[in-house]
Amino acid sequence: MNRNVILLCLLCSAGGGAVGAWLARGEPQPAATLPQARAQVAPLPEPSAPPPVTHLPQRVFPPGTPPQVAQLTPEEQTNVLVYQKANRSVVNINTRTARVNPLFWIEVIAEGSGSGVVLDRRGHVLTNFHVVEQAEAIEVTLYDGSSYSGQLVGADPNNDIAVVRIDCPAEKLVPVQMGDSTTLLEGQKVYAIGNPFGLERTMTVGIISSLNRTMRSRSGRLIRSIIQVDAAINPGNSGGPLLDSRGRMIGMTTAIASRTGQSAGVGFAIPASILQRIVPQLIRFGHVRRPDIGIARLYRTEQGLVVARVVPGGPADRAGLRGFRIVRQKRRRGPVVYYREYIDRTWADIILAVDGQKVETVDEFLDIIESRQVGQTVRLTILRQGRRLELAVRLAETSN
Repeated sequence: MNRNVILLCLLCSAGGGAVGAWLARGEPQPAATLPQARAQVAPLPEPSAPPPVTHLPQRVFPPGTPPQVAQLTPEEQTNVLVYQKANRSVVNINTRTARVNPLFWIEVIAEGSGSGVVLDRRGHVLTNFHVVEQAEAIEVTLYDGSSYSGQLVGADPNNDIAVVRIDCPAEKLVPVQMGDSTTLLEGQKVYAIGNPFGLERTMTVGIISSLNRTMRSRSGRLIRSIIQVDAAINPGNSGGPLLDSRGRMIGMTTAIASRTGQSAGVGFAIPASILQRIVPQLIRFGHVRRPDIGIARLYRTEQGLVVARVVPGGPADRAGLRGFRIVRQKRRRGPVVYYREYIDRTWADIILAVDGQKVETVDEFLDIIESRQVGQTVRLTILRQGRRLELAVRLAETSN
């Protein structure tokens, strides 16, 4: 066996018959087919961390802002800018009232203080009614220390709101920017500026603790939609602004819940939505043009609201609504004739609903009436000696 045949046999046995056949025919050998390796999925690279922030974002500061403000944290910057925007709108209000001591019949001068907010360049200043109540002299001190005598323009005791006017140059007045209190949220940061203990234009910071609280004013009426905050509020803060993080007035601080009369972390503010509804009327008319139904006294019972007395000649009286009546009976005892009077409560109507809306308390009834317009007609659903009736009452105007 020659050398070529031996080599061919070895190749055929080692590489397979096909390869030997190709070699035998002298054909070119194809590329060897390698076994395919199992696909390996490479792990994705870890996301790279963002580069560390080495400087604060650029902010546009109003003219006159100290250059060191840019070096503060964003929270500190907000605090500073809110104060710089609003503090010149806050005023200090001092009052004097002459009172007679009933024990010694000596006239005593009582002094009080509070805060206020500049509303416009005509000199109108907003404050609480209880700050200027019965004041014989009102002194308003601006941010620059100048003082002016104030005159009461109008007041709404039911909502503890008053407007005072001072006569001073318009360029010295910095009106506050009003905000929207209908979009507030619990937990939102707020700022209060006022004059606690006579310390002018003091700012405190807190959050909105709760919304839609109710509290009674000095007139006994409930003020609704009150804002509760935990910002420190002390005597002298009353009448000052409650601000949002853009320096807009969203409420007026009015009271604190404390047995000691000092801040206990629970303060209240009248929302801007009420201020924007009441203040224009105080400036224009000196009072709030509330619709009046002409009912002098109501009592709450299990059946409904009993009408105790209607105003003679008022809207309810003209519509035929009945209150208690005095019954005068003639009696005879022997030759003596005398008259006996008693109150007949069964004669009075019981109010069940107003315009189809059920009412259970006096405050609910008054809230519905005051939400209507002067001259508008409301329909009262009443119970009269066991019979259910409806009366149409045309509302008049009251200045109370």
